[in-house]
Amino acid sequence: MAPSGDIGLIGLAVMVSQNLILNMNDKGFTVVAYNRTVSKVDDFLANEAKGTNVQGAKSIEELVAKLKTPRKIVLLVKAGAAVDQFIQQLEPHLSKGDIIIDGGNSHYPDTSRRVKDLATKGLLFVGSGVSGGEEGARYGPSLMPGGNPDAWPHIKKIFQATAAQVQGDPCCDWVGEDGAGHYVKMVHNGIEYGDMQLIAEAYDILKRGLGLDEPEIAKIFEKWNTGVLDSFLIEITTNILKYNDPVDGRPLVTKILDKAGQKGTGKWTAIAALDAGTAVTLIGEAVFARCLSAVKDERSRASKAISGPKKEVFPLYASKLISYTQGFILMRETAKELGWNLNYAGIARMWRGGCIIKSVFLADITKAYEKTPGLESLLFDDFFNKAVHKAQEGWRRVIAQSVLWGVPTPAFSTALAFFDGYRSEILPANLIQAQRDYFGAHTFRVLPGAENNTVPAGQDIHINWTGRGGNVSASTYIV
Repeated sequence: MAPSGDIGLIGLAVMVSQNLILNMNDKGFTVVAYNRTVSKVDDFLANEAKGTNVQGAKSIEELVAKLKTPRKIVLLVKAGAAVDQFIQQLEPHLSKGDIIIDGGNSHYPDTSRRVKDLATKGLLFVGSGVSGGEEGARYGPSLMPGGNPDAWPHIKKIFQATAAQVQGDPCCDWVGEDGAGHYVKMVHNGIEYGDMQLIAEAYDILKRGLGLDEPEIAKIFEKWNTGVLDSFLIEITTNILKYNDPVDGRPLVTKILDKAGQKGTGKWTAIAALDAGTAVTLIGEAVFARCLSAVKDERSRASKAISGPKKEVFPLYASKLISYTQGFILMRETAKELGWNLNYAGIARMWRGGCIIKSVFLADITKAYEKTPGLESLLFDDFFNKAVHKAQEGWRRVIAQSVLWGVPTPAFSTALAFFDGYRSEILPANLIQAQRDYFGAHTFRVLPGAENNTVPAGQDIHINWTGRGGNVSASTYIV
């Protein structure tokens, strides 16, 4: 009997993978499911997948045998060693041109390595970001595939049919070479960290600063969700604030331990920004805010030992724009370094639906990059430039008032600091560079027009600042 499976999926440990299979089945594709614990396959077929065309496999060999060529197999397993282990198990049973797709949150350098390694063996590897959680997987996620470009024609139909649809456009397109798919997903998650921290700070200002309770704050978020801030995270925040403990009727959110977990993608984004020398300050602050939340016992002791000010309105849109601006700048710089040809309008378009950061906001970002594909920064786009200018007064006032209240706003504050630094023609880094040359002979360069016999233009210069030092520089000037 000829193989009938359109695509295989390994990993049934979480609802995301099961829902993705059911989604693909709804779109008319025959999915073959396999899990290392075979009983999970039997349970899935007997319950959630009952009455569907989903097929089960009890071994890697059976999975491969049930798939049409070129075989397409999605791995939804824990990132890291598990991915490599399954690749090793699959390799002996695959043929030239078959496709392995990693749909987990793998680190993009691992994906780049796997693409190159499998290409030497005639196999095509794809690293695809998948966002949207359980609901997105079931009814349409945002999918961000990248890797070996020869794989795209074979998986395009399945991926774009399975993805969320916004105004007829699938929230899925080919991202780029090597690890580009997982890189874009990493930046997506970094922006997600920033969005969540901004919303948490907005909640904190309204609660601790203005003294509002959860039902009152929920009404404000509900109103925000009808305008430019209309988004998945604002919507679920509204619902969370409205949810009361059925036992005593108190808002459940007030009973949740204030220690935020993290799986590492936000940290990866911050590290990638440091490696690229790109000022992605807001995402970095969002990661540090979660780290600070983790020291709950220490904070509890400090709250009793250290007093703050007495307490005797909203910049979310502008700060959110800075977060996305930084994310796209980071992708631009990495694309330059690695030689990727990223489609920024396409990335914004595929984030409009299905994923955690989906929002009406992204339609405007899509338009900005469609109008100017080589846009240096969202702040250079007329629409966003005017929006930030209009929001400036309230943005500054709320942050200043939060400082007076003693309400910490690391994400709001760093967003404004980045904005003011980005629009400054001259920054005090000249003094920093002078200090570096003074204590470490790290050299400096001069501004155009400021050169003379002592400080010539375009050269790395070391000055004997004290008259006691030598004239040997420690290194050349590095930016």
